[in-house]
Amino acid sequence: MGIAERKSRERAGREERIVAAARAVAESEGWDAVTIRRLAKEIEYSQPILYSHFASRDAIVAAVAVEGFKELATVLREAAGGTNGQRESLMDVAMAYFAFALSRPALYEAMFILPTQLQFAEADTRSELRAGFDAIAAAVSPFCADVEIVTETFWAALHGLAELERSGRIRPGMRDKRIALVVQAIVETCLAVADDIPSDGATATGCGPRIITESCRRS
Repeated sequence: MGIAERKSRERAGREERIVAAARAVAESEGWDAVTIRRLAKEIEYSQPILYSHFASRDAIVAAVAVEGFKELATVLREAAGGTNGQRESLMDVAMAYFAFALSRPALYEAMFILPTQLQFAEADTRSELRAGFDAIAAAVSPFCADVEIVTETFWAALHGLAELERSGRIRPGMRDKRIALVVQAIVETCLAVADDIPSDGATATGCGPRIITESCRRS
């Protein structure tokens, strides 16, 4: 191994330790407890070393968020792959999303609540961030050809419900019914629009060819 490669691996290893320490402190004590001073103490690095890797605490939060999006994509892909019916796949993806959000509160906060410099919905959006979106889009795509707007709407509904539940703003014990209503709205809206598609399968109205939506009806 060359000197440059060794130094690169050592640097990556230090960054992994910093991010792991930030996640551990945040999950146990909240993000207010995560400071450069605290992290330096946790992993026994000097503060200048931490600053040589991350310019600020926000940069560390962003690194945690990137990890979170990679993990979310894996969770959602596994959930979608566990069922044969497309409607059931949507339900499973939604339930997996909620389980992720509620079981990793500090991680979810880094991904969606805390300020970072991460760019979303842009041409240069990082692949890790796009992966989470793509995992939801894969479950949505059997219903509509205009996948992006439907995926955005589905994700927004899931996020809003998850945040309301996380903060205790809505009644407990009704999650399954709420998710079922969201899935039903997505499916029925796409199928209703599909009924207006010309018989040649044109997609001017934004949904896919009738052959796709008819197969969804049977699922």
